[in-house]
Amino acid sequence: MPGAHLPLHIFEPRYRQLIVDLMNEVLPDRQFGIIAIRTSMVREVEGPQDLFDVGCSAELREAERLPDGRFDIVTTGRRPFRLLDVATTTAPYLMGTVEWLNDTPLPTGAEEATERLSAVARSAHRQYCDSAWERDDWNTPPHDTPVEDLAYLLAADCLLPLADQQRLLEERQPLRRLRLACRLLTREAGFLSTLRAVPVPPADQGALSTPASLN
Repeated sequence: MPGAHLPLHIFEPRYRQLIVDLMNEVLPDRQFGIIAIRTSMVREVEGPQDLFDVGCSAELREAERLPDGRFDIVTTGRRPFRLLDVATTTAPYLMGTVEWLNDTPLPTGAEEATERLSAVARSAHRQYCDSAWERDDWNTPPHDTPVEDLAYLLAADCLLPLADQQRLLEERQPLRRLRLACRLLTREAGFLSTLRAVPVPPADQGALSTPASLN
């Protein structure tokens, strides 16, 4: 999601080439697209029908090349986009034609509602994170975070199902997006309390997910 940090382990040859091209500025702005596959049954993307309509660009911030050619990288989400077409033969990796998506303007006089909703959403975020993580594993977004970005940053600390993440990414009205994030965080915090279980800490997720990576 925009503003969220995402570490990735890159091991497949075509995506190693992508990282090399980003580092050498063959691709502009050190950015590439991340978009979810619709179903785990898809083993190789053949066209837009295999992917969700909306994804997010990611900026390559750090890259460490390992002795065997793999990469450990850190990216930051930048801009949501709508996928229009996919090219499977232009480069070793997938290339896409996209339309950048902008938020709809906030309604006039929405300042008070925005402040109240932001406070409720931040409270839901604290409740979830206090239950799920050690204190060093999460941070409260700065108070001057624009409302357009707040839902993304709050949700980034929560292990939401893919469908919920997709709903947040596709919502173009900032207050509706923040309201949705508040509901999702409250729901997940309730699950944690009821089940008396916590998710895998963020620092350990990569090691567990590597064999199932779609790189």
